[in-house]
Amino acid sequence: MSNPVYLALDVPQLEPAKALVEKVKAHIGGVKLGLEFFCAHGAHGVHEIAHCGLPIFLDLKFHDIPNTVAAAMQAIHVYEPAIVTVHAAGGRAMMEDAKAAAAAGTKVVAVTMLTSLDANDLTSTGVYGSAETQVMRLAELAHAAGLDGIVCSGQEVGMVKKAWKDGYFVVPGLRPTGGGTGDQKRVVTPRAARDNGASVLVIGRPIARAEDPEAAARAIEATL
Repeated sequence: MSNPVYLALDVPQLEPAKALVEKVKAHIGGVKLGLEFFCAHGAHGVHEIAHCGLPIFLDLKFHDIPNTVAAAMQAIHVYEPAIVTVHAAGGRAMMEDAKAAAAAGTKVVAVTMLTSLDANDLTSTGVYGSAETQVMRLAELAHAAGLDGIVCSGQEVGMVKKAWKDGYFVVPGLRPTGGGTGDQKRVVTPRAARDNGASVLVIGRPIARAEDPEAAARAIEATL
């Protein structure tokens, strides 16, 4: 079984980011590059991290009209990403066009509900019901649109896995036992998420900000 851990590389300087990946790459399965990294370092940064030899997950969360998202998806072919995110809230047509425009071999997954949100946050944006209801609603839409899978918290992945047995499920907001939650509200341990059906475990601060990142990555790997 390949290592499902993707390191969330939200490091502001490129050289320390590369050094971190080199330090922990024996204990992770890939690298997630989000908006912070992409806006700071652009194409050069993505290519530099790709030289480390691990799959790249571009967590850019595209959310726009279908034509714009399709064009953006085509523009990132050059990076050869293993995974790319779009927002499920963009609707079925947007997701269908995103998948159609993606490079062969790239998994397109839809963000359902950010792990920094809870039911109260949903209500404040005009969405009523539980987090589980919202995630399932958007998962069904992403499935109908032909996407490979979704992004959801570890609290919902088991529920979605039962309904979408061959889906590809990315779970962020993970914290090892005893770790702080930070700005995340719906968290579980990496092992629990994996047991419940997660395909990819996105882990950032527990590794990147650890006193010994290699030891932290190795310890998480050992729980899986």
